[in-house]
Amino acid sequence: MSSFPPCPACGSEFTYQDGALFVCPECAHEWSPEAAAAPAEGARVYKDAYGNVLHDGDSVTVIKDLKVKGSSLVVKVGTKVKNIRLVDGDHDIDCKIDGIGAMQLKTEFVKKA
Repeated sequence: MSSFPPCPACGSEFTYQDGALFVCPECAHEWSPEAAAAPAEGARVYKDAYGNVLHDGDSVTVIKDLKVKGSSLVVKVGTKVKNIRLVDGDHDIDCKIDGIGAMQLKTEFVKKA
């Protein structure tokens, strides 16, 4: 288990990492790690179709009509998806789309909003 720095606002030692930020559960303070710190080896970097880096909680926009497998529904171009979650696997994004429900998307078919 890795140790995270204490919260700079309240000094709590119960901090955790959420995406690229450290978060304090006691005072809800969020801060980024020092810019000098190198990313962990083997950490995967998720990029959208235009090369922008994606993080958990970002909003993205669909750039291509996507057929929903096993259904007659289609996710249309321009559909905005809020609060994405990045996962390992063939489909990189777990999300919930209004009117369709829970889905998985590939990062190559979205752009950061």
